[in-house]
Amino acid sequence: MKTRTLKKDKVNIITLGCSKNMVDSEVLSGQLLANEIDVVHESTKKDHNIVVVNTCGFIDKAKEESVNTIIEQVALKKKGSLDKVYVTGCLSQRYREDLEREIPEVDAWFGTMELPLMLKQFEADYKSELLGERLLATPRHYAYLKISEGCNRTCAFCAIPLMRGSHVSRPIEELVKEAESLVKKGVREILLIAQELTYYGLDIYKKRKLPELLHRLADVKGLEWIRLHYAYPSKFPLEILDVIKERDNICNYLDMPLQHASDNMLKAMRRQITRSEMTDLIHTIREKVPGICLRTTLIAGFPGETEQDVEELKEFLQEHRFDRVGIFTYSHEEGTSGYELADDVPAAEKQRRAEEIMEVQQEISYEKNQEKLGQVFKTLIDKKEAGRYLGRTEFDSVEVDNEVIIHSEEKLPIGEFVNVKITKAYDYDLEGIVVKTGN
Repeated sequence: MKTRTLKKDKVNIITLGCSKNMVDSEVLSGQLLANEIDVVHESTKKDHNIVVVNTCGFIDKAKEESVNTIIEQVALKKKGSLDKVYVTGCLSQRYREDLEREIPEVDAWFGTMELPLMLKQFEADYKSELLGERLLATPRHYAYLKISEGCNRTCAFCAIPLMRGSHVSRPIEELVKEAESLVKKGVREILLIAQELTYYGLDIYKKRKLPELLHRLADVKGLEWIRLHYAYPSKFPLEILDVIKERDNICNYLDMPLQHASDNMLKAMRRQITRSEMTDLIHTIREKVPGICLRTTLIAGFPGETEQDVEELKEFLQEHRFDRVGIFTYSHEEGTSGYELADDVPAAEKQRRAEEIMEVQQEISYEKNQEKLGQVFKTLIDKKEAGRYLGRTEFDSVEVDNEVIIHSEEKLPIGEFVNVKITKAYDYDLEGIVVKTGN
């Protein structure tokens, strides 16, 4: 590839948004390396001459961050610090024509499924044989495994199908091979991600195949934790629970975004489920897998939401006492069915409601953490910061959940498991000391 510099090209990839974007960046990195092009991820050394910004277009804040990042990189190009700026990802997929007009200094724009086309900009070939060959942007002991792309659901608030297309499952054999490759690199924990995990297999196998996939992945030697993210509650395949209970290396953890609990809101959001049905499902999950950690995500301020709807949601949280909860304020996204409704809850009110809901969950989280005092948990050491180690139990996912703060005079290897006895508990974090097995 010809640029103004005489040096060999070096590409810096900046990833914004979710873990699915992270995987896309890792795959791009692997392809570039296979074509003998130097590549780094979010480097601060400034020794690169090309930048690829992998954008997020999910909600307003994410879109704003993506646009600001593109503008920052374009400014560096104008100063002569960069030769090329390329943009890919969800924002580029959704708003390419508008962005091309507004930021003409970007050298090329690509959608979410245009990796081979992007590689041509580097005079590089797409190597289909590089199954699972990714340059991990995560610490080497854990990795995300994207089992499908896109989504067939029609939730009123969600623009993902507009950016990622319809649901496309990846074959089981391909996923197992990728998991084996990741384990050989030192990965101990795999986090399964998809826009909708439970739909897996319906398109290519004509039946839900997540239970079989889980069994096959659990058979991969050296894989100690498998974690499930983003399960849709409607028509939830209960066989998944049998596999979680049966296989020791599948975490007792399920991330199941419910979005709301008021029947009025669930209907308006087109969630295809009622509060009563969600209640039955939660009871079934906890009966089949005692002690399972349930994480959910909620939305505050959807069009038409009333104070009564918020009260119902708070009651639902108090009734079911989820282990982990995340909350978003509603973002009015063009192209969605929700966009046809009046965005009638002011931004400040959306935020107030979100904070009010999280206050309820904060108390629940504190009480649940207090129950862990004196207990011993198998803990994965993620990193060392400020003289202390930070780890996670099987009940905690990366970045979004609790951390275990570990004080140890002995050196603890990053990426290894230790047994930790909990000595202190806070709203969202735990503290503990390393103990020998059996103590």
